[in-house]
Amino acid sequence: METKSRTKITIESTVKAPVEKVWKLWNGPEHITKWANASDDWHTPFAENDLREGGKFLSRMEAKDGSFETFEAEDTNPIEMQRGGWQAILNNFKKYAESN
Repeated sequence: METKSRTKITIESTVKAPVEKVWKLWNGPEHITKWANASDDWHTPFAENDLREGGKFLSRMEAKDGSFETFEAEDTNPIEMQRGGWQAILNNFKKYAESN
């Protein structure tokens, strides 16, 4: 069986806020729903996060107009476009954390 090599995407951001605040905003379901989107036409209407051993993390990101309820990783869009989308989500978190 042939194994397909995948391109890796790296994103990063420096958030200028105390680590305790960043931890709370990054992990709190009530906060995740406020920042986990790449653009204004997407949102995360649901998030659940249990940080205990054996706990689980669950969130759902979807198009606000309902046009994308399920999607798979794809090879259609250029890597830079995909990187930009993931970076936008991280940038939303940075903006959210630094403004709250």
